[in-house]
Amino acid sequence: MFTGPESVLPGPFRVTEAAARAVAAATVEAAELLRLKGIDPGPVSVDRRHAAAAFRSERYVRLDGEPLPGLWDPLTGDYRAADGWVRLHCNYPHHAEAACRALGTEDLAAAVAKRGAEDVQEAVLAEGGAAAAMRTREEWLAHPQGQVLAESPLVAWDSLGPAPVTGLSTSERPLGGVRVLELTHVIAGPVAGRVLAAHGAEVLHVGAAHLPALPGLWADTGLGKRSAHVDLRTRAGRDTLWRLIGQADVFLQSYRPGALAGLGFTAERLAEARPGIVVAELNAYGWDGPWAGRRGFDSLVQLASGIAAEAAVDGPRPLPAQALDHGTGWLTAAAIMTALRRRALEGGSWRVRLSLARTGLWLDSLGREEGPAGELDVSGLLTRTGRTTHVRVPGELLGAQPCWASAAPEPGGDEARFGA
Repeated sequence: MFTGPESVLPGPFRVTEAAARAVAAATVEAAELLRLKGIDPGPVSVDRRHAAAAFRSERYVRLDGEPLPGLWDPLTGDYRAADGWVRLHCNYPHHAEAACRALGTEDLAAAVAKRGAEDVQEAVLAEGGAAAAMRTREEWLAHPQGQVLAESPLVAWDSLGPAPVTGLSTSERPLGGVRVLELTHVIAGPVAGRVLAAHGAEVLHVGAAHLPALPGLWADTGLGKRSAHVDLRTRAGRDTLWRLIGQADVFLQSYRPGALAGLGFTAERLAEARPGIVVAELNAYGWDGPWAGRRGFDSLVQLASGIAAEAAVDGPRPLPAQALDHGTGWLTAAAIMTALRRRALEGGSWRVRLSLARTGLWLDSLGREEGPAGELDVSGLLTRTGRTTHVRVPGELLGAQPCWASAAPEPGGDEARFGA
């Protein structure tokens, strides 16, 4: 059941509706896990305003009442090219350096203005950076990658082979006893892990000290998790990850396609090492087609897929939230819970795959309705865990109300093991 106004966010896209539906998908799956345990989940409901706030959660997080570092680097932004617009993503130092190398200068605005948007996009990508030229919706639907995505499911399912039935724990939480190994970054993947933690899973986030991080985001997306550093460049680090895989129920990863597989961590090998594992993989542009391996982020996908061109006036018009990230994260959590329920009923090892661009097509399919202007009212939607003020978990599940038991830990501050 949905409550609250149908639209609380500005813009033509129905982001409020998408948020409510994505939150509902995960909450209903949590309820089904409870039902499978013989626990009455009670009615499920989602307040649309609360769901919309959760889709903007990084905006509201505070540490001791103070805001954390912003998400955007000064070089990140929309740049006017000779024939349109292009967005450069420079939040990580190596991406900023790649953009400057590609354009031969740190005066990115002047350099971009002299070149075509597609030319800038390809030059930055060739240097290992992240960029996207703005297209219209029609141009994206006619693009080879857009055509592949239009024929792809929102959630792609694969069987990774047979495995015995794995029953659910006796915990009164939907995901109590479930161990999640999370190798993710930025928003979509971490949000999926955060949702699983809210429903009782033990989530161990694995990063590395040498990898760039965004502390303002981690304070928000690290709620309810533990964090360990493992250097996969070393044999010892890879051995540690294999040990953790052997104990995990879920392997959640959002690195660029091929990055972990190149180190030997393919879905097929994971299923061999841990029969019954659920593998969840996220990327930017989908798993087939010419852009399947292309790096991307929510704001870039908005430009590439025509979302930012809709209602654009003096430049791209972004969504009122990182909705492709958050939507993909919540839908991934729902798919993981579906796979765990399926494993409990029929066994097997399973893989689910989602992408930001495919979530964008789903958002597009919800239609248009211009939302209200002004700031979202989050009164009554915030709570405090430890030193962190944050948006409460949306989605009412009376049988086991979701919550986070702890604030985000210090990155890498925990041992690389399951069991607190």
